Amino acid sequence: MNLPDAVRPVAAAVEDRLRQLLDRERDRWGAVDRDLEDPFTALQDYVLAGGKRLRPAFCYWAFVGAGGRPDDRAVIDAGAAIEMLHTAALVHDDIIDGSLRRHGAETVHIRFARLHGGRGWSGEADRFGEGAAILIGDLSLIYSSLLLAGAPPAAVATFEEMRLEVNVGQYLDILGTAEGVAGPGPAAAARAQRICRFKTAKYTIERPLHLGAALAAPDRLGELAGPLSDFGLPLGEAFQLKDDLLGVFGDPTITGKPVGDDLREGKPTLLASLAAQRDARFGARFGASDLNPADVAALQEIIEATGARAEVERSIDELVARSETALDRLPISGEARTALAQLARFVAGRDR
Repeated sequence: MNLPDAVRPVAAAVEDRLRQLLDRERDRWGAVDRDLEDPFTALQDYVLAGGKRLRPAFCYWAFVGAGGRPDDRAVIDAGAAIEMLHTAALVHDDIIDGSLRRHGAETVHIRFARLHGGRGWSGEADRFGEGAAILIGDLSLIYSSLLLAGAPPAAVATFEEMRLEVNVGQYLDILGTAEGVAGPGPAAAARAQRICRFKTAKYTIERPLHLGAALAAPDRLGELAGPLSDFGLPLGEAFQLKDDLLGVFGDPTITGKPVGDDLREGKPTLLASLAAQRDARFGARFGASDLNPADVAALQEIIEATGARAEVERSIDELVARSETALDRLPISGEARTALAQLARFVAGRDR
């Protein structure tokens, strides 16, 4: 992946921290019972499977921009905590969506269902796989808190708010899928934007920025939070809109996920809402679990023909422009501003 320079050093340090933590924990619990090595190995494989580490990067540069020392290990621990939270959300999200693959590999619940079947255990393999994955996601969530032990109270409070927002956004997401929120009407688009904000925008960019500032200068968080939100929220929404486009039009060999899954699951996105408002044929098949490749191609054509894809792409450009304007007003160091500008450009142009 062609990551910007602003990500690479942060990503390497965070991955080292995660690897050391999970190596130690696998050995510790494996000494209690050898069978406990399996969940810890699966968690480590998932965490280190090639994520972009954008969230730790936003946290790091807000930390540096607010006066934190670039070599302070506290911000690396915070980045690792964010990645563990992200992992917990993805492991649980894969169960909710019934996803088979993530980062080009089988998802955790599929991995453990296969383990169950391969060893000839009693009971249902799928239920075992989902139960194991829920527990592994919970382990990741617990480690996310442990990694922030000793952080300033303002940083801990920011992180706890981020964890709450992720769960709120996830519930709105499954509710929208169940209600068919992609149907016609302005309320559908408003709900899609709300989901976008809480499920992704806040915990991908806004809250990592706040966390970095809270770690570096807790007494300045009141001053910095608003300007950081002005930069982070529109960029986070652009990130999710780009994700929605990749879920429908992305190259699965690059994204690591099958194309069309969002269409089969009936994901309540702005892209789907716009297409459904403009062509009834889209709503008639959107969310059907039996969509074949030809069906997916037909829905893609409707999205193109209605102008929904072009409108979402314009929205991404407008949101990134708003974010860049807000960046100019951020009271942070010049080095951090340059790095955040790099990250903003990457968000808009990424292909996975």
